[in-house]
Amino acid sequence: MFIQTESTPNPATLKFLPGQTVLEVGTADFPNADGASASPLAQRIFAVNGVTGVFFGTDFITVTKGDDTEWDHVKPALLGAIMEHFQSGQPVMAGDVQASSGHAEHSGEDSEIVGQIKELLDSRVRPAVAQDGGDITFHGFDRGVVYLHMQGACAGCPSSTLTLKMGIENLLRHYIPEVTEVRPVAV
Repeated sequence: MFIQTESTPNPATLKFLPGQTVLEVGTADFPNADGASASPLAQRIFAVNGVTGVFFGTDFITVTKGDDTEWDHVKPALLGAIMEHFQSGQPVMAGDVQASSGHAEHSGEDSEIVGQIKELLDSRVRPAVAQDGGDITFHGFDRGVVYLHMQGACAGCPSSTLTLKMGIENLLRHYIPEVTEVRPVAV
């Protein structure tokens, strides 16, 4: 098994490409070790000293390290943990735990606008940020303001504010006049 790695715009996050499917559908975000019990793979990765976050996409894993940790010190252990997991035959997610589609549900008078927002996010934004090892999902819409949740490499990335304001906000405002602003949320 050969696992490729790629840097991301976030210097604290590295993208691992195991060359096989990680999640059939959706994503899974583990911003800390507390929720890792839902995934045997996340548990193995968090067992490596210095890991502060794990995110799964369809064909990639992003790992976030702490400020006082050097990639040169943890990368070999992470490669070993990922390889060991895939060779063990264990599932990525435990039991009946499912990955999420990411978007929050929204009903009410703005449901048509929210549908358009989610469609643009799915078709234009999410594929691009997945290339960088992250995900951006819809969290809410209130009086023209779209609230988005940033995950994986996008969470805590120095360029995330620029991406959010100059990229996503401009895109949504162009196609959906009711959108006036985009803001990040921490979940």
